[in-house]
Amino acid sequence: MKFGIFTHVPWPEGSDPKQVFEDTAEEVVRAEELGYHSAWLAEHHFSRYGIGSSPAALAGNLIARTESIRIGTAVLVPPLHNPITLAEDTATLDVISGGRLDVGFGRGTAGYEYTGYNVDRDESQERFQESIAVIKGLWTTPEFSHDGKFYQVTKANLAPPPTQRPHPPIYLAATRTVETLEYAATTGHPLMIGVVLDTDDSVALCNRYVHLSKEAGYNVPIGEIPFFRYVYVAETEEQAKRESEPGLSWTMDMIQWRRHFTESSEVYQRLDEWRTNRDEAPTSCEYLYENRAIVGSPEQCVAQIKALQEQGIEYFGCNLSFGGLEHRLRMKSLELFAKEVMPHFN
Repeated sequence: MKFGIFTHVPWPEGSDPKQVFEDTAEEVVRAEELGYHSAWLAEHHFSRYGIGSSPAALAGNLIARTESIRIGTAVLVPPLHNPITLAEDTATLDVISGGRLDVGFGRGTAGYEYTGYNVDRDESQERFQESIAVIKGLWTTPEFSHDGKFYQVTKANLAPPPTQRPHPPIYLAATRTVETLEYAATTGHPLMIGVVLDTDDSVALCNRYVHLSKEAGYNVPIGEIPFFRYVYVAETEEQAKRESEPGLSWTMDMIQWRRHFTESSEVYQRLDEWRTNRDEAPTSCEYLYENRAIVGSPEQCVAQIKALQEQGIEYFGCNLSFGGLEHRLRMKSLELFAKEVMPHFN
């Protein structure tokens, strides 16, 4: 089984953005030393939920500090960008890394991110698919031209081309949109499973994708799908829950709060004030422990991941970075997972 880590680069009130980036880099460097296969970064805009608004810059920083761990985007949001720029950025990162880049694409979630970029979210599926076609064309085709609904390219030569051939691996995120799932299956790119769906629903989604992939003639196995869960491991279950609860609560509340914005965002407002006045029930940590997270002792984490492995999951991603969870605790969990959980899956 392959193990990766993931962060949406949270920026809780009172924390310094530079320190957030430094802590993230330290965690990735240590993950490489501990034998993790990959580290993945999310793209978000205008929000404390995640300050990975420049994923190419952050990925370049991580690449410069590491030697072997694969660096992935989970995900880039093509509808918000010129595909030529994305093709150039990703190709450059692939060259700098010596072919260690994995490229995850998705359509994003927060409507205010589209509003901020002045992009019609109703066009996101068409833009998404067309943009990926342009990026792949630029990666692989000299004198590439494209005349589409949203993008036009005339005899463009990507410089530099990516190191990996024919191009860096592509992963496509899908949750509830059938069209995105079908697009992933019929283009032969592995699905990517984020933490927004419960585990049972996520496994079912993987199985639907595998069926569609087989029908399309690609036969991508479930074991090639990166499967991300919230993860926190400590010496005991009680300790793991106690230490992870503030960070998980911040993350869930931020997700809930963000849904109320169609423009602007929560950056210059206070989460505590919204918590006091909110008119909807929070997502409980107990629900997450049961349905979306793997939190507990090493033995409990091993048992839960083995249950996923029995259903075909062979690429497991750990979202260890909850907003408000201290860096030292994230490092402790990162190390304990590597030393007490990962060896059971060699």
